[in-house]
Amino acid sequence: MTATQTPPAHPSVWADMTVEVALAVMHGARTARLIIRDADGRRTGVVTRAQLTGFRASPAYTDRVRLRELGPSDTASRA
Repeated sequence: MTATQTPPAHPSVWADMTVEVALAVMHGARTARLIIRDADGRRTGVVTRAQLTGFRASPAYTDRVRLRELGPSDTASRA
């Protein structure tokens, strides 16, 4: 990357997206993290592939769980 190029931004997803769809977006975008946005487009958190795959292995997981339903321990700081 040259000095004039900006680093690639992480893709954003809506908080009502399911964990499965978020993992598919990560795979398609070839990224290990996603920025979570609320209905107004405000950033509400960041989630990583490791967090989502870890949650998917937990007993609380179903294929209907949405990103907004994940607790603070399941997502990075909601800055």
